[in-house]
Amino acid sequence: MMETMTELELTVTRTIPAPRQKVFDAWLSPSMMEKFMRPPGSGQPARVSNDPVKGGRFSIVMAFDGKEIPHAGTYLEIDPHSHLAFTWESPHSLDDSVVSIDFAEPEPGVTEITLHQVKFISEGARDDHIEGWTMILDCLEQSIG
Repeated sequence: MMETMTELELTVTRTIPAPRQKVFDAWLSPSMMEKFMRPPGSGQPARVSNDPVKGGRFSIVMAFDGKEIPHAGTYLEIDPHSHLAFTWESPHSLDDSVVSIDFAEPEPGVTEITLHQVKFISEGARDDHIEGWTMILDCLEQSIG
């Protein structure tokens, strides 16, 4: 049986040498998100606005190659310092795509992030998102350090 595209998903993990609260808070802070929410190869900060409450909306406009790529979504779950979930609306994902992020602290001052996203328009779009989220987690680590 062929897998439908809506069943495509990805998981990206990263260990960051920073306290869990600081790493979690970065995902809700527009000034921090501007630094790390950017596509691979872009050195330009994003424009971010958000209402970080359950049901609140966010907007992230990434700049790349002189083009602006709009992203938006709604916060579904905000469980301070351990879990975030939000819809992910972008030109490259389905409207009901959901990103969930778990934050664990295996030892003091170290955060393990597990980012999971479901529903993509194609395998290529999923692979691009794996690259994108990997880059975003790289930028997050640099921004927090």
